[in-house]
Amino acid sequence: MAIDPIAFELGPFSVAWYGLIIVVGMLLSISLIIKEAEKRDLTEEFIVDTAFWAIPIGILGARLYYVLFELEFYLQNPLRIFYIWEGGLAIYGGVIAGILVIYLQSKKEDLPPRLVTDVLAPYILLGQGIGRWGNFINQEAHGGEVSRQFLENLYLPEFIIDQMYKKGSYYHPTFLYESLWNFLGMFIIIAIRKKDKFLLRGEATASYLIWYGLGRFFIEGMRTDSLYIGALRVSQILSLLLVLAGLGFIFYQRKVHYPKSPYYTEGLAPERAFAQKKEQYENNK
Repeated sequence: MAIDPIAFELGPFSVAWYGLIIVVGMLLSISLIIKEAEKRDLTEEFIVDTAFWAIPIGILGARLYYVLFELEFYLQNPLRIFYIWEGGLAIYGGVIAGILVIYLQSKKEDLPPRLVTDVLAPYILLGQGIGRWGNFINQEAHGGEVSRQFLENLYLPEFIIDQMYKKGSYYHPTFLYESLWNFLGMFIIIAIRKKDKFLLRGEATASYLIWYGLGRFFIEGMRTDSLYIGALRVSQILSLLLVLAGLGFIFYQRKVHYPKSPYYTEGLAPERAFAQKKEQYENNK
């Protein structure tokens, strides 16, 4: 028996599991981001202010991205553009919009954007991994048909197998594949990021791009609800671009760029040292 997508009702209002799960993912991610940010000389106030703008704009970006690639349907059903509880939030649209907000907020506060995105990177994967369970509740973002035996051979809990049954068939739990991939990536990036003088600034962000792009490319090829440009899956194209961008950035930092970027673990120490030298120079003039 499929899980009811409505968690509970408050009078005339229905609260969907989809929205609740996304909110839980956001709140957990923000709480962990704040703890890490303080270690890297970023204030809780800055993180909260950035989240205040990045979350709603990210949701709008995720919805706009999805609507643009399903424009024919939404032109015929314009009111359904606002039915986000039914699903239809494209992660790539949310990430693009969110990164733009983070960049602008960082510049506004005179903070290095690469340090800020490095702090956020693994916890974005956490939020994405949790959010995929909203797709699970809605029985969406799944792969092609499989047998029940196939799912049982994966040693999945009964509730997942039952939820993968839709309109007389069982389907690949691609939501689960991506969720687990994201969780694994989060732990790996956190593990390498905390090593002293190991990652240069911006390379945790690049690692996110490579890890998520690689996993999403292969998982997207299994899905039945992909957005297309002609015969090409949009998310696979973007995934490849993310992987190439991440690899290119790391190569540039390690082999081309000079002087070398600060290490992630240094936080804002390089900027503070520069400001102190500049102040001393001005005072001695």
